[in-house]
Amino acid sequence: MPHPKGYQSACRLRHRSKDKRAAPFTPGDDGLIRTGATLASCLDEYLDWLSVRHYSAMTIQERRKDGVGFIRWAQERDLLDPQQITRSILESYQRHLFRYRKTNGQPLGNSTQRKILTTLRLLFSWLCREHRIEANPAADLIFPRKQYRLPDDTLSIREMESILSVPDITDPLGIRDRAIMELLYSCGLRRRELVFLQVGDLNRERETLFIRQGKGHKDRLVPVGERALQWMEKYLNESRPLLRVDPGEQTLFISGYGEGFNPSALGNLVRRYIRKADVGRDKGGTHLFRHTCATHMLEGGADVRYIQEMLGHAKLDTTAVYTRVSIRQLKAVHAESHPAGRRDKSN
Repeated sequence: MPHPKGYQSACRLRHRSKDKRAAPFTPGDDGLIRTGATLASCLDEYLDWLSVRHYSAMTIQERRKDGVGFIRWAQERDLLDPQQITRSILESYQRHLFRYRKTNGQPLGNSTQRKILTTLRLLFSWLCREHRIEANPAADLIFPRKQYRLPDDTLSIREMESILSVPDITDPLGIRDRAIMELLYSCGLRRRELVFLQVGDLNRERETLFIRQGKGHKDRLVPVGERALQWMEKYLNESRPLLRVDPGEQTLFISGYGEGFNPSALGNLVRRYIRKADVGRDKGGTHLFRHTCATHMLEGGADVRYIQEMLGHAKLDTTAVYTRVSIRQLKAVHAESHPAGRRDKSN
C-alpha cells in the first residue's frame, strides 16, 4: 500500500538541490560597505567577539539584524565611520523607528524598538571599550517606556483539541506534526528549543524531556504528559525512520528534507494547522501553544513557581503575567462574590 501524498511530497523535497533552500548568511551579502574601519566592518568584529564569548547563535543573529538595519539607514546619509555617529543622529534614528511601518501597515512594537536601541548601545559601548571611539553616543539615549502587555488570548481546551485533531494521522507526516504539537502543548517549549531537540533528550522511561541550552544558555528538565509521550512513541517508531535520510541524524524532529527543521518553517507549519482548524485565530503559532500550556496549568491549580520552572523563565515577573490571563478563575470568583454577578437564587 503506497504512503499518503504528504510523505511522497516529502520524499521529492530530498532531491531539491541545496542552492534552492535557504542559504546561510555570510558577511557581504547585505550590501554594506566594509572598506576600512566602517560601521559595517566594526559590526562584523563585534559579532565575532560575541561568538568567541559563547553568546548564542540566536542572540548574534538578532544583533546582526538590528545592526544592519541601522547601518543601512546611516549609509543612506553618508555616515560610514563610527566616529561620525552622535547622540543626535541616534535620536533621529529612534524617531525613524517610531515612524516606521511594516509591510502590513503596523508600527514596530515598543519592545522591538527597545531591543534595536539596546543593540546599538551595546555595539557602541564595545567600540568605546576597544578605543575605536572616545565616548558612547548611545549611553544617554532615553528609551521608549517599557510596556507590560498581556499575551494574546490563549486557546481554550476545546480549541486546542480541535487544532491537535487536524493532522492526517494516516500519513507519516501527520503523525510527526501531531507529535510536534502535542509536545509543544505539553511542555510549553519555545520554537527554537523544539527545533534543537535530539533523540536522546527524550527519556521515555522517566517521561521527561531535557532541554539543552534554552534561552540564556540554561538547561532544564521538564515532564512530558502521557498523551504527548504516546504520540512521540508513535512518531519515533513509525514516522521518523521513514523521514530520516542519514542514519546518524540525531535531531528529534525531521523535516521533509530528511534533516532538522528551520525555525521559521516549523512556525509556519504550526500556523497552518491553527488556521485550518478554523477556531477563529488569524494569528498565532508555536508561542500560542506555550501561552496556552502555562494558562491551562495555572487554571488547573499549578503554583506559578512551578510554571516558571516549566517555561524556563529567569524571573518570576515574566511568569506572573499568566495570572492576569487566566480569566476563568477570576470570572468564577466574580460571579460568587460580586452582588451584581450572582443570580438571585430566590427566584
